[in-house]
Amino acid sequence: MTGPSERAGASERVERLAGIVRRVRGRQWRIVPHPGPVLPDRRTTGKSGALRAAIFGVNDGLVSNVSLIFGVAGAGVEPEVIVLAGVAGLLAGAFSMAAGEYISVRVQREVFERLIHLEAHEIGSEPEAEREELRQLYLRKGLSEELAGRLAEEVMRDPQVALDTHAREELGLDPDEGLGSPLAAAGSSFAMFAVGAAIPLIPFVLGSGLRAVLTSGALSGGSLFAVGASMTLLTGRQILRSGARMLAVGAGAAAITYGVGKALDVGIGL
Repeated sequence: MTGPSERAGASERVERLAGIVRRVRGRQWRIVPHPGPVLPDRRTTGKSGALRAAIFGVNDGLVSNVSLIFGVAGAGVEPEVIVLAGVAGLLAGAFSMAAGEYISVRVQREVFERLIHLEAHEIGSEPEAEREELRQLYLRKGLSEELAGRLAEEVMRDPQVALDTHAREELGLDPDEGLGSPLAAAGSSFAMFAVGAAIPLIPFVLGSGLRAVLTSGALSGGSLFAVGASMTLLTGRQILRSGARMLAVGAGAAAITYGVGKALDVGIGL
């Protein structure tokens, strides 16, 4: 049976951890590989995550808008209609990407904060159980019984260290590298999508007819290859192969929508 002194001690630990949690809410967290150590040169960093988001944002805008523009152009409509469709596709896609990224980052941060709050409560109210969790975790990593026990005991002496360690080892969160601001993530997604979507649109803003179609196709093709080649910074694959693959995907999508537009033009006289 728990005595008054033990209950008072648990209450004090909970209060200390509550203060830590309030500070934690202002920190940034990200998912890290779990379990086991990760070599520094293989680790996924915030920079690689930002590069990945930028590459795929440009790629999404480029492929979606070149497909839309070529589909409308294939229907043989007026140049103004093609430009209007391209601008609408750019804005709709960019706002959709921004909204999705904002919600995603916001919800993920809220989930992380809740997990940290629950972990802090468990450390304060059930320190022995949390100490045993750490001991078992260190045993699974290959430490000896004695060393695992001593390490778990040392970690649990300081509530801040205990919370930080449980966050990293048990929840897979890293306080050193964060998810970032939801607004910043949304703005970045909007900008990257808009850049990609503007590439096939520019020739139709500056010209019209077959020349605009060919120029847009060439500009988009070169950009698709460049986006595919830039992915090798993340994948380590061959530049030519990665670029050609992305070019084939984008060109295939544009060709299909252009064919559909042509068929509609012939079939129903758009």
